[in-house]
Amino acid sequence: MPKIHVLLKKEELNSEQLPGKVVIVFDILFATTSIVAALAHGASEVVPALDRTACIAETEGRPPESYILAGELNAQTLEGFVHPTPLALLHQNINQRSVLYSTTNGTVALKKSVGAEHIYAAALLNARAIVTYVLRHHPDNTLLIVCSGSAGNFNLEDFYGAGCLVSLFRELGGGRFEFTDTALAAQMLQRQGNALQCLSQARVGRHMLARKLDEEVHYAAQQHCFGVVPKLINGSLRSV
Repeated sequence: MPKIHVLLKKEELNSEQLPGKVVIVFDILFATTSIVAALAHGASEVVPALDRTACIAETEGRPPESYILAGELNAQTLEGFVHPTPLALLHQNINQRSVLYSTTNGTVALKKSVGAEHIYAAALLNARAIVTYVLRHHPDNTLLIVCSGSAGNFNLEDFYGAGCLVSLFRELGGGRFEFTDTALAAQMLQRQGNALQCLSQARVGRHMLARKLDEEVHYAAQQHCFGVVPKLINGSLRSV
């Protein structure tokens, strides 16, 4: 019986254990929420990069009008880049353009997942779409739900998002999976909590609220809004 694991932070990813697995990455505040939002609103792709240098390297050979640079490091917007939160991106003209994207945690988690058989980006915004797609296309694979965390620390909002997926897999999966203790713990949190309350009380959420970014937190707390399923293929996230 395939298992569903929840990893508490990206540092728990082990490259030796990735082959054959399906990885679903969460960074709700804000990388994966921004990725889902951008693709849902017409971006042709999102290219995750490890850092600013790698992101700028992705511009080589691309017409300037074909892409947008967005990113941050330790919550500070990179110089010359668009702020990487979802609503900030949606205020740009992203339709049919590539979003070249670098963040402290979420894009790093996606890059660390390379070696898995399939890699997806998830948020509360597309939780049901991700689960439905994975059940249809990967019914027999073991799943790793990866909470990106923050610089080696556990993040409450990602754990809540993982719990949302676990609840959906248990509801829709027909008893197909075995769930690890961390997966069950994530579901218990999600069942007891409210998404907006959880995101607002989490450390990153409090930081965003203090910076008057309430609308961004409210946006990230929405559930099952979009049918996009971002999959990492050849270094690029596109909706499948």
